[in-house]
Amino acid sequence: MSKIFLLGANKSIDRAEQAVEVNQVVQMEGYSCDRYVVYEIRKNDWGIVYMLINLRTKDFYTADIIRPLKEKFGIGYYYDSENLQFMDSFEVAILLQEAQQQKKAEEEKAGQEKIRVEQVKEIGRKRFAEILPEDAQAVIVARLRQNESDSYTDYYSYSTQRTVIIGFSKHKRDIFSEMRKHASNFEETAYLAEYNEDYEHREKYSMGDGYYLGESKYHGWIIEKEPIYNRERTIEEFAYTAGCPDGVHIKPNTADKASNSNSNPSEPEQQPTIQIQSDNLHFEIVDYSEKAIALFGDTKAIKDLLSAMGGKFNPRLTYGDSKKAGWIFSKAKRSELEGVLNLKPEQPCGE
Repeated sequence: MSKIFLLGANKSIDRAEQAVEVNQVVQMEGYSCDRYVVYEIRKNDWGIVYMLINLRTKDFYTADIIRPLKEKFGIGYYYDSENLQFMDSFEVAILLQEAQQQKKAEEEKAGQEKIRVEQVKEIGRKRFAEILPEDAQAVIVARLRQNESDSYTDYYSYSTQRTVIIGFSKHKRDIFSEMRKHASNFEETAYLAEYNEDYEHREKYSMGDGYYLGESKYHGWIIEKEPIYNRERTIEEFAYTAGCPDGVHIKPNTADKASNSNSNPSEPEQQPTIQIQSDNLHFEIVDYSEKAIALFGDTKAIKDLLSAMGGKFNPRLTYGDSKKAGWIFSKAKRSELEGVLNLKPEQPCGE
């Protein structure tokens, strides 16, 4: 029962045979190449289990196979049989105490975080239940992704750093125009409101990410629809997001405001603009949406600066009755944008 066969190494190993001693130093090969010390050896029905402490992180690990370094094959724990290394038992005892204290602190922190998350979810359940329309068939969400890929090892992945609820839908169909419509509800995705074919991703195939609107699969903001099949389950799924202070960006209903307006509803609302200039460069800032501004003009020479300031470039922004390349910023960035670029408003003629 304790014997196993390593197919790649073409070798049989009896896990009941002890390979290293307590206080001996071993190392991991294949990943971090970290070093560990054996602080305890236990036996069970399957053989021997080595209890390890990472000398760098002071985290606990276990291993049931530790082989000589001269027989190295693949990822695993190894010891140098030509140059055995041991730590002083007192040093190991101190290290064990520090590792135990660290683990206890991490467990306490995790417990506190669990309580905090549940408190946020409790608020979110009530809030989301109130704003979720009875006839809603899907939730439209924006997700901020962080690239976790490692091209060196041919590993491609991402993690979701943040989720924001930006709208609801009365159907489950994936329609990009609908996603673009709700993109303007959130200032950080406002640049996705303009049509850009490169942002439309259709991956409804095995291992694909479905339909999503965004610059990249691996980084930045994407917008997608989450179908509602069970209302209570959906409320629970988005409870934490809805409970966060900045987790919901639903545009208020402006129907009443439009009906009470004296302006012609068939005419588009005039967008305020500011003409600005810096040296020989010319720019125009437009109030693009409720929470976003657009910068047009001679931006090629300063594109890196604009990107560093959080701007999003779009080659097809609406400019009057046509399309024009420009940059989208949050309205909160207006003063910073003018200050950093040292821009001054043009004086009207005659003044």
